[in-house]
Amino acid sequence: MTANTSRHHPAQGDRSAELLSATARDLPPGRHRFHKERLMAQIHDTRQPERTPAPAPRRRRFPRPAVALPLTAAALTAAVVAGVTLSGNGGNGVRDAGPALTTTIGAASSKGVPQLLDQISLAAARTSHPDVRPGQYVYLRSRSAESYVRHVGDKSFLAVHPLHTRQTWMSPDGSKGWLIDPAVDDNPEGETLDRPDVRGQTPKPSLNSPSYDYLAKLTTDPDKLLAKIYKETKGQGNSPDQEAFTTIGDLLGGSYPPAGLYPALFKAAAKIPGVVVVDDATDAVGRHGVAVARLDETSGQREEWIFDSRSHVFLGERSVQVRQNSGADGLITPGTVVYTTAILERTVVDGIRQTPAATS
Repeated sequence: MTANTSRHHPAQGDRSAELLSATARDLPPGRHRFHKERLMAQIHDTRQPERTPAPAPRRRRFPRPAVALPLTAAALTAAVVAGVTLSGNGGNGVRDAGPALTTTIGAASSKGVPQLLDQISLAAARTSHPDVRPGQYVYLRSRSAESYVRHVGDKSFLAVHPLHTRQTWMSPDGSKGWLIDPAVDDNPEGETLDRPDVRGQTPKPSLNSPSYDYLAKLTTDPDKLLAKIYKETKGQGNSPDQEAFTTIGDLLGGSYPPAGLYPALFKAAAKIPGVVVVDDATDAVGRHGVAVARLDETSGQREEWIFDSRSHVFLGERSVQVRQNSGADGLITPGTVVYTTAILERTVVDGIRQTPAATS
């Protein structure tokens, strides 16, 4: 991701880079990207009054290519100790506002999972999915919201990033793009995602940071695809199965899988142990559907991919807390919607920052 370097105080640039480099050596590529990007996007002059660090999102969201190297929570702490102060506000007022999001926890069952995913795969194969040509851009418009634990001094409380619109444009090779997301950037016009970044680095596309061209080269054999996912995400997440499920969910919700890959992702997901069906789930804009889901036994959160019950079109996804945790995480009580999103438009446009409405 391209950082907004105007927010860096010159004296902090080298120090923050050292922190990133020192910590990232122990991490697999691509993980904790959102932890790092929040840090790099929100570093302020240490002469300002100290503020509370912004919360670290629970997982990655496409697309925000990495600025430099991944960042761990330890590096976040080190950055504050080193005198790099983080802002907990900004984003046009969409942070830290309103009550936490809640829902009724839907009943889950392992019965009918293969049949449902087979129906979803067939529907995906019938979906119009034009290729992306050089010079074009993948356009994605969504609505999302998020609940999280916020820490102020020695106190912790539940806060929320309210429902807001996110728009992205990405070239097929991943070298050019644009992001408008008020939860991440203060500028309503958005920010560039062009590569190489300000440090001259061009991250190689991967499952954690894919371009359309990268996805177009992946195998469409479900068994080989799933084996690749397990191999390349080894050591990430809370368990291999959960990380595989999350990786497929990120590809479904945050990228533009080519026509042949799209149904293969669902067939691969059917082979992951622990996948269940939730008969009724609601996306970020209130659309009801059936969900393909999996419980993360460590976090107690159930990740749900939501589909229209009749057409089996992908609507969005959400993560719901279904088990009580201890400590500060216990503030996220069962029924809390930790993350929710709804895909409103996903298509191909001829120019960056061009919308489908502008071409109709």
